[in-house]
Amino acid sequence: MDGTRSIGELAARTGLSVKAIRYYTDIGLLPTAPRSQGGHRRYPPEALDQLQLVRQLRALDVPIAVIAELAAGESGLGELVAGQLESTRTRLAELRWREAALRALDECHGPERLRRLRLLAGVLHRPPDTADLTRAWQRALPASLPPRLADAVTARAVPELPLAPTPEAVLAYAELHLLVAEPAFLDYWAAPHVRDKASMYAALLDASDSAAPAVAAGRAPQRCEALDAFCRACARALDHEDTPGFRAFMATGVRTTVPMIRRYRQHLDALTTAPGPSLGTTHCWLAEGVIAEYGTTYSR
Repeated sequence: MDGTRSIGELAARTGLSVKAIRYYTDIGLLPTAPRSQGGHRRYPPEALDQLQLVRQLRALDVPIAVIAELAAGESGLGELVAGQLESTRTRLAELRWREAALRALDECHGPERLRRLRLLAGVLHRPPDTADLTRAWQRALPASLPPRLADAVTARAVPELPLAPTPEAVLAYAELHLLVAEPAFLDYWAAPHVRDKASMYAALLDASDSAAPAVAAGRAPQRCEALDAFCRACARALDHEDTPGFRAFMATGVRTTVPMIRRYRQHLDALTTAPGPSLGTTHCWLAEGVIAEYGTTYSR
C-alpha cells in the first residue's frame, strides 16, 4: 500500500459526500496524488487531516474563499480566526443596531410610527463609524478654523456609536443627522459675523472646560469665571466691550438658539458613554447662564 486513499475512502472516513470532496479538490483545498491506473483520484495521507480541517471550519461558517487562502499558505489559522472574530463582531453590532431600530418602531403606533420610520430610514443599517456626522460638523464649522481646533470641536460634538444600542440611542442618532442639517444650526456654528473665529472657538472650548465641574456637580448657571470667559470671548469676537449691555444683547441672541443646543445635547447624551458633561451640555449651561443673569423675559 502506498498510503494514498481514494475519494470514496475519504468520504467514508469524514462523512462528506463524494461530490463535496470533488469540489474541494477542484478549487485547490485538497492535495492530490497521481491517479490510479484506472484514472481515479488518489489522495496522500495528509489529505484526510486537511479535509477534516475544512469540514471543521465550514461548521463555523468560514467562507470557502477564506479557507482557500489558508490552504494556499496566504494566511495562518490564528490570522483566520482573528479575522472571522472581527467579522462576527461587526455583524453582531449591525444586528443589534437593526434590532434597536425595529424596537423603536414596534414601541409606537399610528402617526408616531410613520414619523419614526421616516426619521430612521437613513440609519436603519448601522454605519461602520460616525464619519458622516463628522463630515456634517466639518461643513458646519468655519473653514478658517485650524484643523487641530476643528478636530477638537468635532471630537466633543460627535459621539461614538454604542455597541449595544437602545431604541432611544438609534432615534437620537437619527435626530442628530436632522439637526446638523438645519439652516439655523449651520448658521449658528458658522459664526458669520465673527471676525476671528479661531480665537473665539478656542476661548469657547476653554470656557466649556472651566464650566464642566460645575455642570457635573449639578449647579445652576450663575456668575462664575467660566461664564465671564464665555462672555469675554463672544465680546472679543464681535469687537465689543464686555459690558452688562453687551451681555443683555447676548442673552437676546442666544435665547433663540438655546432650545436647538439643548436638543443636540439631549440627543448626544443619549448616545455617549464618555465621562463628564459633553460640549453641548456645557455650552448650553453657559448660554442659559447668560440668559438667567442678563435676560429679562427668559423662563426655563
